[in-house]
Amino acid sequence: MTAIDPLVNLETTMKHAALLAALTLTVLSAQTNDPAPRFTKDNELLRPTNYREWIYLTSGLGMSYGIRPAGADAPAFDNVFVHPSAYKAFLATGKWPDKTMFILEIRSSASHGSINKAGHFQTDLVAIDAAVKDESRFKDKWGYFAFNSGGSLRDSAKPFAADSACNACHEKNAAVENTFVQFYPTLLDVARAKHTLNPSFVAAQASEGASK
Repeated sequence: MTAIDPLVNLETTMKHAALLAALTLTVLSAQTNDPAPRFTKDNELLRPTNYREWIYLTSGLGMSYGIRPAGADAPAFDNVFVHPSAYKAFLATGKWPDKTMFILEIRSSASHGSINKAGHFQTDLVAIDAAVKDESRFKDKWGYFAFNSGGSLRDSAKPFAADSACNACHEKNAAVENTFVQFYPTLLDVARAKHTLNPSFVAAQASEGASK
């Protein structure tokens, strides 16, 4: 039999230990940046603090679903982020998995600052809203939340009532499930390819196209 060099054996063991440690850190990092939505015992959603490490989907400027809002000359930006795992699942299936969580970050805009002479750029944080898919928690699978109160951010928020205007708007107008994928251009292409667009949205688009 050939003797095993103890130094070689030690080196191999150390390499395995280093690899295991790296894998562990990778998993822990992924879990930290992509946690499931967390709720208090009173069914309030805890506001995630690291949402800017999630997947950025899109930004809107001065968007309104009604009449032209006051302050339209200084329109607000809204930025949309989603859990990395939910994003990957959507790319694969065109659907949102259970426990998907979106963050809508709203910021003020300005036109003049530093070297900028035209257009708008983002400034102060105005509000943070959230949407969560939880099939066992919400009657219609989706819940919506606003973390602002009296000009300050709360650490947790209760879901809007099931019959709220927000819930009704999402149910009526969303492109995929209860989400406004029509405003996420890269994901809209995915939904079309996967044939997961809501029939009501497809019909509305066809009607809108016919009227032009």
